[in-house]
Amino acid sequence: MAVYSPPGFDFSNQLRNNFLTEKGLPLPKATSTGTTIVGCLFEDGIILGADTRATEGPIVADKNCEKIHYITESIRCCGAGTAADTEFVTAFISSNMEMHALTHGRKPRVVTAMTMLKQYLFRYQGHVGAALVLGGVDVTGPHLFTIHPHGSTDKLPYVTMGSGSLAAMAVFESSWRPNMPREDALQLVKDAISAGIFNDLGSGSNVDACIITANHTEMLRNVEMPNQRVQKERTYVFRRGTTAWKKESIRNLVVSEETTALGAEAMDTT
Repeated sequence: MAVYSPPGFDFSNQLRNNFLTEKGLPLPKATSTGTTIVGCLFEDGIILGADTRATEGPIVADKNCEKIHYITESIRCCGAGTAADTEFVTAFISSNMEMHALTHGRKPRVVTAMTMLKQYLFRYQGHVGAALVLGGVDVTGPHLFTIHPHGSTDKLPYVTMGSGSLAAMAVFESSWRPNMPREDALQLVKDAISAGIFNDLGSGSNVDACIITANHTEMLRNVEMPNQRVQKERTYVFRRGTTAWKKESIRNLVVSEETTALGAEAMDTT
């Protein structure tokens, strides 16, 4: 046996998994996370978009969480996957980008943030569940990247990620065009996120957007709220006595205690 693993694929874990399955131990299932995050180029820069639903399995944990994270003044990052991982990774890289800017005395580039993120995620081989859409504008122009949890990256004019990405991509592929005006591009991003919200159970609630140009970054929180709670048509209030009970008992949960003072001689202070 060589000290180092041979190049190529390694299937040794398959034997282990088959052995554990024969012993009756079920294999862990992949965690299903839900989100719709998108980004696209327009004539002046980048527009990023995200929904605001955070889930814990089948439970909606937060209806209005923020998935567009700060990296630098002109770079933002949308996160899908495990919420704790996306929060920590983006905050960690944001700190490193600030240190990079202070060290070199210039505004950091988008490709620098992309490299930091992909190297960090590749180090953990996909076990850090952060799927990211990175966008920003620097001295070389606007740039838009996707970064997968295992570290691979893409650079495209429009991107989608998350469980609602297929519905969002259908909107982009049918309507996106180069050098779109700001209003049209923003409406396209809202339509793409809305497609994910209404066609994916893991996505929902509101639409967030972020417009990044060479001179300004504008964060549009809850730019569209298609799922606002409305007044119910009827009031479901039952009158007293509707549900009868057969018996009533009251228990006293306070434990009574008696304190006995122990006789002791006074302290000798002579």
